[in-house]
Amino acid sequence: MSSINIVHVAVAVIKNRHGQFLIAKRSESSHQGGLWEFPGGKVEKGETVLDALKRELFEELGITLVQASPLIQIPHDYGDKSVLLDVWCVDEFTGNAFGKEAQETCWVNASEFSLYDFPVANIPIITAALLPDKYMITGKFETEKELLFHIQAGLDENIKLIQFRANNLPEELYFNYAEKIYSLCKKENTQLMLNTSLKNYKKHKADHFSHGIHLNSKEMKSFSLGELDEDILVSTSTHNHEELLLAEKNNVDFILLSPVNKTDSHLNSIPLGWEKFKQLTEQAIIPVFALGGMTKNDIKTAKLSGAQGIAAIGEFWTI
Repeated sequence: MSSINIVHVAVAVIKNRHGQFLIAKRSESSHQGGLWEFPGGKVEKGETVLDALKRELFEELGITLVQASPLIQIPHDYGDKSVLLDVWCVDEFTGNAFGKEAQETCWVNASEFSLYDFPVANIPIITAALLPDKYMITGKFETEKELLFHIQAGLDENIKLIQFRANNLPEELYFNYAEKIYSLCKKENTQLMLNTSLKNYKKHKADHFSHGIHLNSKEMKSFSLGELDEDILVSTSTHNHEELLLAEKNNVDFILLSPVNKTDSHLNSIPLGWEKFKQLTEQAIIPVFALGGMTKNDIKTAKLSGAQGIAAIGEFWTI
């Protein structure tokens, strides 16, 4: 995508106290007219993204931006137009939002996004808007009691996304434990990803007791999106640009990119470091979690580097 012709657009994900998201309908005469979108507009020459966002939200919705944080950047080529969507979560604003330019607006629940038609480039925004910035991956445990204790401890700390990773378990026991973890997650409105093969996921009808599947890089090479229902989340592990591109080609919902820092579990792996991590996430069009030696103190750095947030075993498993 040539940088000369890219339209830089500041986009806002605005959430109210009821957990609903604000969307607006594009005018029929505009590019992608008649479709719904997240509010925002073009970044003018000499403006920062936040300045543009503040101006656009006041002009379009009559609200004043107080605080916002980066969510995701999405480059997209529509064929007739190339855009870079610079998406921010509006953490605080004043005023009551309305269609100041006579555009149709509405507040929607997370479960209602599928009822509205969005431009293709907006789809990853929806995914990012619904994902948290902390992703817990299960660590070592000896007994079922110990496993469920750690899961509940994470839930008590408001963890909203968990990956059940236990490659050493017999197949039947793994899925037996998965059902029990799902029961705990369901009560706390937490999403559960199962780290398993696609074959076993389908064999055990795991879509009934999980929200998605995490595939390793080997499985990703033969994965086809049509093998699962569209409401099942799919994620995968990536370590370089080639694996990132494969994940995007296969339309996965989000990825883990690692190792950012050196870890005791992968002593022979060369860490990416934050600079290389940022270079890779800037090329991604789907949410990316930073993995490898992460702590809660890294969340801000991860977001400023283009990430959705952090994924970790030790930091969250030892809660």
